[in-house]
Amino acid sequence: MTTTNSRLISVVLPFHNSEATLARAIRSIQNQTYRDWELLLADDGSTDSSPDIARSFSKNDPRIRLLQLPKRGIVPTLNDALSRARGKYIARMDSDDYSHPERFTLQIGMLNKNADLGLVSCLVRHIDSVFHAPGYKAHVHWLNTLITPEQHFLARFIESPVAHPSVLYRNELLQTHGSYSQGDFPEDYELWLRWLSAGVRFAKIPEYLLDWHDSPDRLSRTDARYNTDAFYKIKCKYLAAWLKHHQVPDRPFWLWGAGRITRKRFRLLEQLHRPFDGFIDIDPKKIGTIVAGRKVFSPASLRHYPDVFILAAVGTRGARNQIVQHLKSFGKIEGLDYLCTA
Repeated sequence: MTTTNSRLISVVLPFHNSEATLARAIRSIQNQTYRDWELLLADDGSTDSSPDIARSFSKNDPRIRLLQLPKRGIVPTLNDALSRARGKYIARMDSDDYSHPERFTLQIGMLNKNADLGLVSCLVRHIDSVFHAPGYKAHVHWLNTLITPEQHFLARFIESPVAHPSVLYRNELLQTHGSYSQGDFPEDYELWLRWLSAGVRFAKIPEYLLDWHDSPDRLSRTDARYNTDAFYKIKCKYLAAWLKHHQVPDRPFWLWGAGRITRKRFRLLEQLHRPFDGFIDIDPKKIGTIVAGRKVFSPASLRHYPDVFILAAVGTRGARNQIVQHLKSFGKIEGLDYLCTA
């Protein structure tokens, strides 16, 4: 809760055995042009020298607090730190990343000028330390194309629309919509889906203000809560809830992508919402056949079915843009007649 003695920004930085990068991350906060912040260094049971590094910074800068916590994992650690945050705004930061000096100044400025926004992110620069991460590079490139609240909202079922350590948001959102949830899913993506579903508006500063280091031991590479199945599980949950409130019950419902893997990934959506009435595919061997009890249509068939609602689920790189252009050529409106996912 904000008090009369609070800093305007509470920066929450969890860490575990981060001795190689922690000092760099802390210094990037100290070098911010915006000075009214507190930094909560939340130690998730480290066994290396990183707590000593954090302690040395806290002794020399009264704005820095070290929270030494037992090893419990990222969600309890984040929520513990957030419960002690005294700022009007919350900024996230990770121990292996680097915030550019103007980050807080520009993010606070955008929030102060736009009362309708709840969360502000920024463009992020992908720093590849594993040398073979084309998937991450593609994800960051896509992430950086989302700037406006409308773009974030429409893209939310494709991937997480913001980089976790890049965000700054209003503290009141935690009281209104809740903090991180513990479960077999990526905690940040679940939080963004929950907030976006509640009407919270996201935007980005169209400038590179965070270096996002892609290290081999980052949680998104090592923890099962960040694997493909976990993403689809939480995605289908929120997608089903949105469809129930926005889709006309008797409107035809098609999945663009008749392949076995695509159908499997959205099986939970069918259980939570309703089965697809048909599929769209470009494979001539599939068009006109019956797959899993539903007919497979060609993209050209849309001219004969003007009222169909489409979930575009083809994940092949470049295919999504082609699908969107095709749907637009038939007068389809994103968010009304179709949604993109991956």
